[in-house]
Amino acid sequence: QVQLVESGGGLVQAGDSLRLSCAASGRTISTNAMGWFRQAPGQERQFVAAISTSGGSTYYADSVKDRFTISRDNALNTVSLRINSLQPEDTAVYYCAAGCRIGQRLCWGRNDYYIWGQGTQVIVSS
Repeated sequence: QVQLVESGGGLVQAGDSLRLSCAASGRTISTNAMGWFRQAPGQERQFVAAISTSGGSTYYADSVKDRFTISRDNALNTVSLRINSLQPEDTAVYYCAAGCRIGQRLCWGRNDYYIWGQGTQVIVSS
């Protein structure tokens, strides 16, 4: 019922910053926690960040904790991911995820979500 579309990726230089956006349609996302994942070439899809329904709680993977910021705007039905000081190891396709169970504050596993966007690619050159 909910459709997700990511945008904001591209080819950037190490040290640059990006804001990735996830636009949801068809159903409000305000009742569920949301997440971001990424998948690098030859790697499994990995958890990046999660945010609670009202944005009051967030959780990050250790590898991105100091540089990534997740946020949401329930009035606009969107979720964003700010990435600072991009590094080549951040190169990946970034996915927005929905479907975290109602009543659960945060979800971090791939199987905790069942709605995914098509992804937006981030390529960081050195």
